[in-house]
Amino acid sequence: MAAQSFSWRLWACLGLVCGCGPGAKVDPTEGTTGTETGTPDTEDLPTGDGTTLMMEGPNSVVIAENRAVDLLFVIDNSGSMGVAQARLSQAIGALVGVLEAPDTRADYRIGVTTTDSGNPRCPAATYKPEAGNLVLSSCVDRIDQAEFTFNSEDFSAACTDQCSKRDSDLSVLATATEVDQKQQPRKWVERIAGQLNVSGADAVEALQCYLPQGVAGCGFESHLESMYLALAAAMAKDSKNNYGFVRQAAQLAVVFVSDETDCSYNQGTKEIFTTNKVFWDDPVNDTAPTSGLCWRAGVACSGGPGVYSECHAENYDAAGSPGASDADAVLQPVSKYIDFLKAIEQQKQAIDEGQRVKVSLLTGVPPGYDMFAAEIGYEDSLDPEYQRNFGIGPGCLLGDPNLPGWGAVPPVRERELAEAFVDQPGEQRRLYSLCDADYSAALTEIGTEIAEAMAPACMPNCVRDTDPETAVLDPSCTLYEEHLLENTKVEIVPCVEMNGAWVPPNGATLCFAYLVDPNGASTPSGLDDMSPHCVLEGFNLEFSIVRTAAAPANTLISASCELSANKKLDCPKL
Repeated sequence: MAAQSFSWRLWACLGLVCGCGPGAKVDPTEGTTGTETGTPDTEDLPTGDGTTLMMEGPNSVVIAENRAVDLLFVIDNSGSMGVAQARLSQAIGALVGVLEAPDTRADYRIGVTTTDSGNPRCPAATYKPEAGNLVLSSCVDRIDQAEFTFNSEDFSAACTDQCSKRDSDLSVLATATEVDQKQQPRKWVERIAGQLNVSGADAVEALQCYLPQGVAGCGFESHLESMYLALAAAMAKDSKNNYGFVRQAAQLAVVFVSDETDCSYNQGTKEIFTTNKVFWDDPVNDTAPTSGLCWRAGVACSGGPGVYSECHAENYDAAGSPGASDADAVLQPVSKYIDFLKAIEQQKQAIDEGQRVKVSLLTGVPPGYDMFAAEIGYEDSLDPEYQRNFGIGPGCLLGDPNLPGWGAVPPVRERELAEAFVDQPGEQRRLYSLCDADYSAALTEIGTEIAEAMAPACMPNCVRDTDPETAVLDPSCTLYEEHLLENTKVEIVPCVEMNGAWVPPNGATLCFAYLVDPNGASTPSGLDDMSPHCVLEGFNLEFSIVRTAAAPANTLISASCELSANKKLDCPKL
């Protein structure tokens, strides 16, 4: 399924208010007076299915307070991942803490799949690959299915050190999605409008049970293909597990957690794992390949042997020659996955031009790499067995360096994917060390970057001040919740202040409040302070949208305000 074939219908949103970002301003018609609320003119907004949505006059605009994020974890479930999964489970509270902080209040979804997308060396009869399907089951139950046993060694502590609840102790509540209004349990953890879809545990405890994926998965990990399949299925109606996971206007973040290199292979050349031994460690004497095949079939390095100056993804053909075309490459070209995520990003930017897909790795880089305090070293291992198994020396050590197999392989293909989604190279690295004893700092940073990208509900037109004598703007606006499919429009009531917070009045589940103080010093209350984002963009009004229940599917929020007759004076930055 080609990435370019996916087409979402824009503006049909669930669990968030979505729409035009700061770059999608609608200027009032020349000559409009300060008391007019619009003209009969309309503006056509594009949708993803080739149709248009007719909005009211030029001062009626979709309001974007996008606090939504869809976060996909792709977790390596091969035999060496027990320690890393335990550390991830132990630290997940750091991520949740950022997303649920009072100044963030993210409407988040967290889905989990594994790096196992199947391989000729890993018969499905032994362990059924996830192949991108989202997984939501307690690791305690999966211990009984031998998913935490590898080479007769028990790694169940990766689960039980943080989780004590079975699926029978946890209930996944029925919810709707923007593409499926039927209420039913979903294969992800979500908190939308403050409502968690899991009962029997808080979000942290639930994730501590759901994140560990065991160690029985295929050792030829397909990080990139698993991500691709998971997100493609999220847009495919026939996917029972994934459909609806990705919301159109939400941020999309992908986090890979792995100690090995990507081995997403081309089905047309799968013989490299069976009869074509060109990438095997010893093509003459070996009876089976090691994970080193994945390095040799997808990576090229400069310099060496021994120590290499750099390593990069390379297309090899079935004969082992570099420079192969994408179609002939034995491993799927990294460009396939970059193009796929870029297509998703572009769809989101049609709603909010500031949207960026985020790709992060917990992987085989040295501690401090994310802060530019260390660099990735590409060196052959002095341990012949490690070199044979992985094709390169470790990028960092997970434990005792005297214990073989405790290293994490430096990423190359996955690293190039992550780097393709950094706006300013040299200023940001989303690669965190799997070898850190505590992942809290990494998960906090991932959460913080998500939180900082959440768009406040700026009013994208210059609004008239109905009482210029006061210290701040006195706007006159009406906000509506619009249901796109039913073609209905319900006016939203103003919020009331209670105990230092905006809350809906009695009986309401949705309200709005004006934020009009641009510097935080013009009024005694902090409740009406504008965000720095809206102020820097030059807007003179921001809304606070408060919900106490999840938004109905296929709804958006629009605002109609009296507009300034002199935008150059009232909003000089616009």
